[in-house]
Amino acid sequence: MDANKLSQRLKVVADFVPQNSRVADIGSDHAYLPVYLMKQKQIEFGIASEVAKGPLDNAIQEIKAEGLSDRIDTRLADGLLSVQPEDKIDCVTIAGMGGTLIKNILENGKSHLSGDELLILQPNVGEDRLRTWLINNQYEISDETILREDGHTYEIIVAKKTDEPVKYTEQEIKFGPFLLKQHSDVFVEKWENEIERIEMVIDQMNLAKHDKPVDKINSMKKEIEEIKEVL
Repeated sequence: MDANKLSQRLKVVADFVPQNSRVADIGSDHAYLPVYLMKQKQIEFGIASEVAKGPLDNAIQEIKAEGLSDRIDTRLADGLLSVQPEDKIDCVTIAGMGGTLIKNILENGKSHLSGDELLILQPNVGEDRLRTWLINNQYEISDETILREDGHTYEIIVAKKTDEPVKYTEQEIKFGPFLLKQHSDVFVEKWENEIERIEMVIDQMNLAKHDKPVDKINSMKKEIEEIKEVL
């Protein structure tokens, strides 16, 4: 993968970025995403933000090699602390991290968001925790997709702040409101695999001769039924 040929996962993230955006890519690593977007003439300005010097140096090198140092800034900062009002950022991308880490980045950087930004988020795990944060902070989910690449399943969540109360059912928080409706083959496969995983854990627990965790087993059986309801 490089800035000229993104992974499928990052290409889908890129496709959600509106034309002529001003983008902050948090945890940018090699800055492949903002460089790709700039080369596609999809964005006007970009920030490649990293919390560690090593990955930031990778981003600086990539941006310099592509001759884009005047249009993509590199910032060494913790999450959204790299974003300043004068940047006029209207789109934030955070991809390739756990949902809890993305949630923490958004929570800790709230004061650096104007509320007008489109959030494009790609958690590797913990999607439900991220959706819960979005709901609690009055972000409406405007789109979602799910894809499989190199043996991994990825969900992408697009959200925008709203003045209206945001309400989702427990099912929608767990599975994704758009993903439930789309009911794609990848979605079904992900949750069928999760059922298999839970059943294997239950089988292991049932092998215990003493102190069998009955409550835990019943809880996991209930989770399986919840998943089967949406498949």
